Amino acid sequence: MPKNNAIKKVLVIGSGPIVIGQAAEFDYAGTQACRSLKEEGLEVVLLNSNPATIMTDKDIADHVYIEPLTAEVVEQLILKEKPDSVLPTLGGQAALNLAMELEEKGFLKEHGVALIGTTSETIRKAEDRLEFKTTMEKIGEPCAASLVVESVEEGVRFAEEIGYPVVLRPAYTLGGSGGGIADNRVKLKEILENGLRLSRVGQVLVERCIAGWKEIEYEVMRDSKGNCITVCNMENIDPVGVHTGDSIVVAPSQTLGDKEYQMLRTSALNIISELGITGGCNVQYALHPETFEYCVIEVNPRVSRSSALASKATGYPIAKVAAKIALGYTLDEIRNAVTKKTYASFEPMLDYCVVKLPRLPFDKFISAKRTLTTQMKATGEVMSICDNFEGALMKAVRSLEQHVDSLMSYDFSNLHDDELLEELARVDDTRIWRIAEAVRRGISYEVIHEITRIDLWFIDKIAVLVEMEKMLRESELNAELLREAKRLEFPDEVIGTLSGRTEEEIRHMRHEWGITAAFRMVDTCAAEFEAQTPYYYSVFGSENEAVLASSDCKNEKKKVLVLGSGPIRIGQGIEFDFCSVHCTWAFSKEGYETIIVNNNPETVSTDFDIADKLYFEPLTPEDVKNIVDVEKPDGAVVQFGGQTAIKLTEALMKMGVPILGTSAENVDAAEDRELFDEILEKCGIPRPSGGTVFTADEAKAVANRLGYPVLVRPSYVLGGQGMQIAINDHDVEEFMGIINRIAQDHPILVDKYLQGKEIEVDAVCDGEDILIPGIMEHIERAGIHSGDSISVYPAMSISENTKRTIEDYTRKLARSLHVIGLINIQFIVCGEEVYVIEVNPRSSRTVPYISKVTGIPIVPLASKVIMGRRLGELGYKPGLQPEADYYAVKMPVFSFEKIRGADISLGPEMKSTGECLGIAGTFDEALYKAFLGAGIRLPKHKNLILTVRDEDKEEAVEIGRRFEGIGYRIFATKGTAEALKKGGVKANMVRKLEQESPNLMDLILGHRIDLVIDTPQQGADKSRDGFVIRRNAIETGVNVLTAIDTAKALIASLENTDSKKLTLVDIAGI
Repeated sequence: MPKNNAIKKVLVIGSGPIVIGQAAEFDYAGTQACRSLKEEGLEVVLLNSNPATIMTDKDIADHVYIEPLTAEVVEQLILKEKPDSVLPTLGGQAALNLAMELEEKGFLKEHGVALIGTTSETIRKAEDRLEFKTTMEKIGEPCAASLVVESVEEGVRFAEEIGYPVVLRPAYTLGGSGGGIADNRVKLKEILENGLRLSRVGQVLVERCIAGWKEIEYEVMRDSKGNCITVCNMENIDPVGVHTGDSIVVAPSQTLGDKEYQMLRTSALNIISELGITGGCNVQYALHPETFEYCVIEVNPRVSRSSALASKATGYPIAKVAAKIALGYTLDEIRNAVTKKTYASFEPMLDYCVVKLPRLPFDKFISAKRTLTTQMKATGEVMSICDNFEGALMKAVRSLEQHVDSLMSYDFSNLHDDELLEELARVDDTRIWRIAEAVRRGISYEVIHEITRIDLWFIDKIAVLVEMEKMLRESELNAELLREAKRLEFPDEVIGTLSGRTEEEIRHMRHEWGITAAFRMVDTCAAEFEAQTPYYYSVFGSENEAVLASSDCKNEKKKVLVLGSGPIRIGQGIEFDFCSVHCTWAFSKEGYETIIVNNNPETVSTDFDIADKLYFEPLTPEDVKNIVDVEKPDGAVVQFGGQTAIKLTEALMKMGVPILGTSAENVDAAEDRELFDEILEKCGIPRPSGGTVFTADEAKAVANRLGYPVLVRPSYVLGGQGMQIAINDHDVEEFMGIINRIAQDHPILVDKYLQGKEIEVDAVCDGEDILIPGIMEHIERAGIHSGDSISVYPAMSISENTKRTIEDYTRKLARSLHVIGLINIQFIVCGEEVYVIEVNPRSSRTVPYISKVTGIPIVPLASKVIMGRRLGELGYKPGLQPEADYYAVKMPVFSFEKIRGADISLGPEMKSTGECLGIAGTFDEALYKAFLGAGIRLPKHKNLILTVRDEDKEEAVEIGRRFEGIGYRIFATKGTAEALKKGGVKANMVRKLEQESPNLMDLILGHRIDLVIDTPQQGADKSRDGFVIRRNAIETGVNVLTAIDTAKALIASLENTDSKKLTLVDIAGI
């Protein structure tokens, strides 16, 4: 069936800011789909509130609106752009929910806009828990005994009828938000109250708990003619009970017999046909480990996180094909763009094994509960490919960048056997290391399986790795043993440690015995057809297909190696993927052969057509060296891949690979306190005074010399990891203890803490001249990590004189550090004094935002400068560029409600997972849009809780007065209430937590509060009280602000903006 010619202008809705449960997989899917629509000659209008992504780039769609994802905005956009169709299946749950809301209101029909990609009927059947159950019963597909409830009482009644434990799943939520497993009435009530609040329709499914069964997923495609194929099936190592996003996933499934595989495949195709899905769809099953009993857990009628994994695991471009199907094409008419030989109706066949590991944020949230449940907690993931499961698992482990490189990385040898067995029952991010320890002690596989419910096949594979550790430790290292250890992907360093040799010695032995990595192509046809995918993974003991490909194309092009940024984590997000992709495109345009190395399946950089070659490998020195040995690149670019790529600089230089752009010595000079101080002195630029230390005693001595408060932080980190404000000796001891839990190769920095305005600049430098697209100002005072503060362009509250000083300091620093490419500098402005607090000669997380709001493509410019061009010849006048006549506000977005026990108060360590943008002609409207995009939609009940530390009381009175002015009732604890009354603001005094009811907690749990403004004390001994208030407020869906400046910004935006009259800005025209 050829293309539907009635479709000419499509509105694509994106997924909004990155939060836990909805990460970069939708950036990858949305980008691929928009490009697919454009190649069909359609006009594409894109709406997405996330400025950090490739998807919201003006090259990707014809019209790009970085606006809040609300029904009002979509309605206004449809009236303005008049698209004939909306494609909502590529923006995750956020886009589906919006499309459903407009469809149910009759707005789409009224304005003649068609839903393409899927129908509202299909979405309803898959998403509405009751309709889904009815549909499954109709076609005889089993579901667990369940009931949709709309009240707590109803839930309790049903749970006690079918018996505990029960699983709770709210309707229309993402990443299992608000869900969980309850094994008693108290737990049930707690989860139900939260789940009913989070569900868009106030419904929660209560169902029989099948925890312990195998969890299997099928990724299927169907077109409008009813042709169906299975792209990939995947198996979770963790049994049902852990969210699939937090589970270790293997593709294809390893423990299913042919009968089970075919039974579930037939079921998946029946379901997709009955639901009438057109495009991609993900079906999740629970399979009984001993019998053939199974039940359908859920169906996602859209591109999902698993689609990204399935797409990267098979090389089948799911999002691209889904977009073509939405236009009316059938599977047998769409050529597979990866193989170039087969059509989309050809089912991929895999002759390798893929393992996905989740990247969990517990290194950021030390106080959080590490237990994994049906509510997702991972911020990102890594994927590895190998020809055996053990090798793929080892590669995935070292891709995580969490100081782990084998199954010995977490040490449980201090536990007694009975303690270890007890620990095995705990489901958290270190469980496979505990299983390895149990195997080492000879605990039987059956006992481990009984406790963990993990299939014996996987336990046996972990045992293979444990056995190899033992052999390396006890046997003589000969060629045969070394060959087998490398086949299982043991790194040289680990082999060296176990066999009592150095890494260098192991490398020499390998080369002497001819044991080197070979690269195989991701061949989606299991070699039945000749494929052309430039997409490789390493194995030991095989023919090297990458060498053959290199020798086939006898081109004289120069080769550039671009290092990606690995898994998405707090502090290093999708912004660096944006930079890597733009850098790759810029080098391609200039005639280079481009090679990307990365291991993140969710991102655009690992898509099949971004670079000339893609290596899906861990970003460690040894793995990168294997690629360098084969490819022999002319240079490597490290400044776009965040700290991950920067850390590989030294290793690349030892391999003889030239570093393109700023040299390694100059990157070091910015990080090395003494060298940097010399540069600042030479340039005459002031900085807060400080010192470098290694021990707590040295730190206390420096802190007392400077006078408290001080900032304590490790060097060479990203996202302010481990950074804290200390107000006394006790704090310094505590913070030094936390930082030194991981051995530090570099000194720890102790600086005087200055509280002024924080200003940030990204600039491109060609060694002589600089180009500054714009100056950004943070709304929160210094002391809150720049990634967590609200950022405004153009800077509003600094004088022209200060702007010139900033431009001058940026030029001097860029020249002194011999920067070729990008540099990011953070300043503190106190009055007219400008201090430098940090300089990073690399890309930063504000690069995508400042590029989009100024229209200056700084990554392509920096890439051209790295290739030797001068700024003058690229069409820009050097220096600070003219300011725009509109305002852009970048707002951080947090995922605190997903991580139980995490402290949400903001400080110098970064905690946000994503960001959104507000852009408008006035500052107030831009700010209002940014808050709206971050999910702060006020007013609702017009009730506010205000509780602030003493130094904020004066400003709190002013804030209270203004909230009172727009009709808010204010509740405050004793000290704050007295201050408010004294200032003439009416406040209702409310009791503290430890006092009898009704107290603050009852107020929060009563679901009638819009906002909590709670500014905590600084230092390690923050009150437990404030922590509990903030946690409970977040978990009941109340907005919480912990900085007085954020509160001021919010009230300013509420006073001056009408949500019905927002102006929409097309950034493709900037």
